[in-house]
Amino acid sequence: MDFDFECTMCGKCCHDLRLPLTVTEALAWLKDGNDVQILCEALPWPEEPPEDNLQAAQKRRRSFAVMSGSLPARIVVILAATHAGACPNLQPDLRCGIYEKRPLVCRIYPAEINPFIPLMPEHKACPPEAWTPGLSPLMRAGNIVDSDMFALIQQSRQADANDVAVKQRVCALLGIHQAGVSNEGFVAHSPDRLDLLTALDQASSEPDLPVQSPDWYFVSNRRATVDVLASVGALSALVDATSTPAFEYLGFSTASD
Repeated sequence: MDFDFECTMCGKCCHDLRLPLTVTEALAWLKDGNDVQILCEALPWPEEPPEDNLQAAQKRRRSFAVMSGSLPARIVVILAATHAGACPNLQPDLRCGIYEKRPLVCRIYPAEINPFIPLMPEHKACPPEAWTPGLSPLMRAGNIVDSDMFALIQQSRQADANDVAVKQRVCALLGIHQAGVSNEGFVAHSPDRLDLLTALDQASSEPDLPVQSPDWYFVSNRRATVDVLASVGALSALVDATSTPAFEYLGFSTASD
């Protein structure tokens, strides 16, 4: 697909978001007095996939290994800036108040960072006129042609991999060991801002900090998923209308048996 794109400064992409941040960006976000959640996704990983499985390699690069009962698994952690309504940095004239140091994901939008997710304008907040043919070329034949954008995407992917060990230490320090099942949802943890800032500082500055990773729990709103995981030796928990978990469950669909 070929896409041209130019921002219209409508501000729609700056409202009601969970904005993925690098560890460095999360530290800055917290120090500015803003909130950050920890989103956790779990992938069953009973054996290493073939080397030519590029999607599995991408997931492995951005995750860390754990055990869930007797089932090996991998955990993807996303540090997400959270805000209801407008971003705290959005100015009345819809300009970004931290434009020169805005997060990587903001610089990359509306392009995709994940190489296995196709760019689909209808899934973006940008109005149709932002995609008018003849504007700045963004993609040709499915490839990013804007060199600056391409470099930012590569930088984001590298940061995602580099930050894995820090995220693992942060989870250990905060006692986090629940994650949503991959392709079903995320578990969103909301630690106290100061506690998270302290944990991120320590995890970033002490690379040799020993990690005593507890067994992780797969969390789902589907009884069938929980039962299947239990049958293969994994620890799992069902979230339903009667649950009062210490976290928020972000399911991709409604519960189904």
